[in-house]
Amino acid sequence: MTSSPTPTDEEEVYGVTTLELFFDLVFVFTLIRLTDVLIGEFTPLGVFQIVLMFGVLWWMYGGYAWLTNMTAPRTTPHRLLILAGMGGFFMVAIGTPTAFTGGGGLVWGLGYLLLVLAHVVLYARGNPNILRVLPANLLAAVLIIVAGLLDGGPVVYALWTLALVVPIVQPYIVPAGGLFSIRPEHIVERHGLLVMITLGESIISVGTGAAHAELDAGLVVAALLGLALAAAVWWTYFTGDDERAEASLAAADDVRRVQMTMFGYFYAHIPLIIGVLVAAAGMKKAVEHAWEHLKPGTALAIAGGVALYLAGDVLFRRVMRIGPSGIRLGAAVAALATVPLGLWLAAAEIAALILVLAAAVLLERRHPRRSRTDHPDH
Repeated sequence: MTSSPTPTDEEEVYGVTTLELFFDLVFVFTLIRLTDVLIGEFTPLGVFQIVLMFGVLWWMYGGYAWLTNMTAPRTTPHRLLILAGMGGFFMVAIGTPTAFTGGGGLVWGLGYLLLVLAHVVLYARGNPNILRVLPANLLAAVLIIVAGLLDGGPVVYALWTLALVVPIVQPYIVPAGGLFSIRPEHIVERHGLLVMITLGESIISVGTGAAHAELDAGLVVAALLGLALAAAVWWTYFTGDDERAEASLAAADDVRRVQMTMFGYFYAHIPLIIGVLVAAAGMKKAVEHAWEHLKPGTALAIAGGVALYLAGDVLFRRVMRIGPSGIRLGAAVAALATVPLGLWLAAAEIAALILVLAAAVLLERRHPRRSRTDHPDH
């Protein structure tokens, strides 16, 4: 197997570029479209649709994140190809609401094809080994395009499922060791900023909900509670875990580092990111009706979103071995237990979730982080 190119010392350390942040803004907008569909169609079939679309999208986002981890987009051709990828995500966002029931599926598939082509051209400039995985990525795009040409039915879901399975099995067919050289400082910063942008959506949701309600003291309190909940989530992620994760990745050998990045920043961040977005979608309605009872779907979206975020954070910490996870796992269970409060009063559920997250952080500070200094290979 041909190893990936070794970065020079000059290229070894660089921060996330503004173009990458721009790219992530478009990507998060695409995810927002998914959560909007979920809230509007909160049924088992609607959830299945979101799982399929998010799984396919997250795979390609990871591909772009790992691509810019290998080389910064500094040249004009490189930047133009990144912008083309952004166009692909925007097409996907436009096609999302009718991806399974109308013409959106074809637009979705063509947008995904654009993502695949821009990505492979970019990656091949630095590492031609990426061409080995191109057939699998192209197959996923073709499957979605074909599904978009059909008029609904079980075959559409079968094709989408195959499009999701193809990238999942791809690493086992084409090992990642020859394709990637992970820079810990960049991969940690990139995903941290993605979490920040996602949290920003929760702030926008609070503001959007407040804009549709009468301005009074109750609305101000509700909006501040929404902000406090977003801040509590921020506190659990950005108060040292990112620095410890970077140190853990840096201490690992090349093969182990790729594995940790795959399971910590790809798989574990799936529930983490989805959880924040689902909670944000629920907050949009909760702030508007903060002093009323919520519908079961909205109450579950807020509490379930926070619980899902915490579950992803637990998995992330375990993969990176950067801290105990029992307290946060208990907090996830406690978050789900706040749903009945939302069925009584929306503000009560939001306040309870803030207390759950604050209690988790305080309990962790009172107990030593036994695995903080564990080496990943121990």
